[in-house]
Amino acid sequence: MTMAGTAAGTAAGRSDRRAGEPGPGTARAPSRRLRRLGFALAALALLGIVAGTARASGFIADLSHHLIAITTAFTGSNVLLFGALDDPGSDVVVVVRGPDASTEVRRKNRVGFVWLNTDEMTFSAVPSFYAIAASGPLNDIVAPDEQRRFGIGVDNLGLRPENSSDRSAEEIREFREALVRNKEKVDLYAAEISPVRFLGDKLFRTTLAFPANVPPGNYQIEVLQLRDGFVAGAQTSVLVISKVGLEAEIFDAARTQPAIYGLVSVILAIGAGWAAGVFFRKQ
Repeated sequence: MTMAGTAAGTAAGRSDRRAGEPGPGTARAPSRRLRRLGFALAALALLGIVAGTARASGFIADLSHHLIAITTAFTGSNVLLFGALDDPGSDVVVVVRGPDASTEVRRKNRVGFVWLNTDEMTFSAVPSFYAIAASGPLNDIVAPDEQRRFGIGVDNLGLRPENSSDRSAEEIREFREALVRNKEKVDLYAAEISPVRFLGDKLFRTTLAFPANVPPGNYQIEVLQLRDGFVAGAQTSVLVISKVGLEAEIFDAARTQPAIYGLVSVILAIGAGWAAGVFFRKQ
């Protein structure tokens, strides 16, 4: 009787669970479905965040370093520029421009048996350094209006002389061409366009070369993304070229205290000449 009653009670309990509240096995099923749904929603949200970040990043470019230190042993430096496009198939143009300064251009003529400076013209806001890198020939990848708008090429720098009201257009053109030639002779204006190379469809890189006589200052490096000849994106970085150490101290002394600098230079020159004379007399 006791065993029969216990079996009947157990059977009744099973019957009640099947007919009424869910047992342990059926309670876990809805929990797993909720967890799967939560994971799916989290994955969709993560994909949306990543996609939004990718769209916002767009066209980017940067330099391998943003400071060039000029020391007594400085012989020039190269800077790597790299970046990524947001539109495969676009072209890239890089314009490097040094700090502006007034520049005098003198013309020599023969007077008797000697050559003398007989004429001069001063240009204002002249870039102390200018170079271009491009992924192709400029006239093929940049529209003429865009070249003038962004100052791409020495012909589009807008070099204008001061007090040129009494000068003819031909004279101004000759002096402007002489200014560019003088800058190219000392490697401050690049005579050739450096190549921009692509690594795949979007990544690009180029090397910017700066000679040993590069003047100090803040340099603007503008990277342009072009589609069908027109600028679709632009980014500007600043490169600082600065004298450091003994070179900087001498440079500052020459600029801030020219009289003392000149006196010390004369004393050093006299001392060096005297020492050389004593040495060679002993020989």
